[in-house]
Amino acid sequence: MTYKVYSGPAGTDAVSPVDKDRMLFKEFPNLDEALSWASHIKATGRVAFLIEGDGGTRFDKREIAAELAHREAQVAGGVSTALGGVKLNANP
Repeated sequence: MTYKVYSGPAGTDAVSPVDKDRMLFKEFPNLDEALSWASHIKATGRVAFLIEGDGGTRFDKREIAAELAHREAQVAGGVSTALGGVKLNANP
């Protein structure tokens, strides 16, 4: 399954299907990579306003923001998926 991440300048909201066909997107082989790209987009001052999977999955701007906040909270809490979910001690 592939996922398209549609992005634009900060403040971009949902667009009509006609306008969406003219918007930029980047395609990814899985949802995790699509969300990582959305995080990168956010870090550069732009916004990912839609993620669509070819299987019907759809995340709007609010759902993307919520998922990115959840991921950031996990990282801030010291849970590293790279270490198999090992909780790290932030205070040495």
